[in-house]
Amino acid sequence: MTSLPMLPAILVDMAGSFIIIVLSFLSLRYAWLLIRRQPENFLWGFLFYFCLTLGCFSVSRALGHLLKQILLIFGYTEQWHVLAPYTGGFNTLLMTSLAAVTIYYHKGIEGYQAIQKKADSLRIANEQLEVSADKLLKLNENLEKIVENRTQKLSESEKKFRNFFTNSKDMVYFCDATTRIGTMNPAGFEMLGYSMQQAPQLGLQDIFYNPEDLEKYTEALTTMGFVQDLEVEFVRAEGTVIYVLLSATAIFDENQKFSGCEGIAKDLTRVRTMMKQLASSEKMASVGQMAAGVAHEVNTPLGVILGYAQLMMDDFSPESEEGQNLEVIERQAKACRKIVADLLKFSRQSESARENILLNEILEDVLAVTEHSLNMDHIKVSRDFDEDLPIIVGDPEKLRQVFVNLVNNARHAMEEQGGGKLFLSCHYEKERDQVTATIRDTGHGIPKKVMAQIFDPFFTTKSVGKGTGLGLSVSYGIIKEHGGVIEVESPVQTADGELKGTALHVKLPVPPLESAIVIKDNHREP
Repeated sequence: MTSLPMLPAILVDMAGSFIIIVLSFLSLRYAWLLIRRQPENFLWGFLFYFCLTLGCFSVSRALGHLLKQILLIFGYTEQWHVLAPYTGGFNTLLMTSLAAVTIYYHKGIEGYQAIQKKADSLRIANEQLEVSADKLLKLNENLEKIVENRTQKLSESEKKFRNFFTNSKDMVYFCDATTRIGTMNPAGFEMLGYSMQQAPQLGLQDIFYNPEDLEKYTEALTTMGFVQDLEVEFVRAEGTVIYVLLSATAIFDENQKFSGCEGIAKDLTRVRTMMKQLASSEKMASVGQMAAGVAHEVNTPLGVILGYAQLMMDDFSPESEEGQNLEVIERQAKACRKIVADLLKFSRQSESARENILLNEILEDVLAVTEHSLNMDHIKVSRDFDEDLPIIVGDPEKLRQVFVNLVNNARHAMEEQGGGKLFLSCHYEKERDQVTATIRDTGHGIPKKVMAQIFDPFFTTKSVGKGTGLGLSVSYGIIKEHGGVIEVESPVQTADGELKGTALHVKLPVPPLESAIVIKDNHREP
C-alpha cells in the first residue's frame, strides 16, 4: 500500500484548530457586547453562556489536536498516549455541557416568555396605575375647584335665603311636628308682638285665635302636604286679633312621616279695614243719594202738615182733646222734620268752610251747650286740654255738630245707669303731626258684634224714638271730609288696665307750617 504524505492533513488539522478558536472567541465577544447592552435580555444571556461553552470546547479540542501533532512530530508518542484519554474526556465533558445548554434552551425560552409576560403585565399595570394616578391627581385638583364652586354657590344661596328670611315684611316661620315654632323671622315677632326670647315657648296654638282654624290647618298639612291662601285670625301677645293670609308646606322625614312645616303669613288687617271702609263709603254714598231724594219729597208735605196743625191749634184750647191731639201731631211732625234735616245733612255735598280753628275752643263751645243736660243726668265732666296746640283748618260749625253728636251719644250711654263720668281730652301728637280729641264715657260700652256697624246709616242701638242712626254716619263723613279719622275703643285699654265704657278718638291733621297760626295763652300769633 502506497503511503500518502501526512503533512497536508496535519497542516489542515492545525489550521482548522486555530480557526475554530478564533471564531468561537469572536462569537463570545459579540455575545458579551450584546449582554452588556441589554443585561436583562434572557436570549443574550443564553447566547453568551453557549458561546463560552463553545469557546472552551474549541480551545480544548484545538489544543488537543495541536498538542498531539507536536508530540508526534518530535517523537513523544508515549506521552501522547498518556494525555489522549484526558483530552478526550475533557472534550466529551464540554460537548455534553454544550448539548445540555442546547437541550434546555426551549425550557429557558418558555420561562423567559412567562417571566416576560408577567413583566409586561406588570409594566402595563404600572402604566395604567400611572395614568390612574394622573387622572386622580387631576380629579383631585378639579374636585377642589368643584367643592369650592359648590361651596360658593351654597354660600350665595344661603345668603339670599337669609336676606329673604330677615328682610321679609311677612311672617316666615318653621314648626316641628308638635306645632312648636322653632324659627321665625323678625317681622313675625313684630307682627305677633312677641320678643325673640319667647320663641322657644311659642306654638301655633298660642297664635291661632280660633282652634277650628288650627285643626283645619293641621289636617290640610298632614293630608295634602300644603296649605294655600288660608284666611285665619291670629291673636297678638296683648290679645288683639289680626287677619292673616296663610300659606304653608309640610315637611316629611325619610320614612314619609310628618315632621314639621314651613309657612308664610301676610297681615291683611289693614286691607280688611280699608275694604270695610270702602264698602262703608260706597254704602253711605248710595244711601246719601237715596236720602236726598226722600228728604226733598217728604219735606214739602211734612211742612204743610206741621203748618196746618199749628193753625188749627189756635182754634182749640190746649186742655181740650182736640188741642192735645194737635200737640201730638205737631210734636211728631217736628220729629219727622228733624229726621229729614239729618237726611239732608247726611246727603249734603256742599264744600265746608275753611277757617283756622283751635280745637280746644270748639270743645269748650260744645260743653257750654251740653253741660246743662249732662248735669241733669248726673254726669260729671272732666277736661284735659293741652295749653299749646297747633291750629287746624276746617269748618267750625260742622266740627261742633260732630262733637255735639259724640257727647250726646256718651250721655245716652250713661243715662240708663243713672249717671257717670265724661272725660274730654285734647292733645297734639308730634310724631304723627295731628291733633287728637278723645270723648270717653263710663257707660255700658259697645258690643263687639256691632262694633263694625256703628258708622252705618240708620244703625242704632237706642230704643225707638231716641235715635235715627244718622248721627255717627254724619260725623264720620264730616271728619273724613276734614282729612281725619274717628277711631272707636270699647272697652278702653289704659295703662291701669281695661276700663268699662267707650272712647272715640277724633284725629285731625295739622296744616303745613307756612300756613299755621300758633296759639299760646288763648292768643293767636301770626
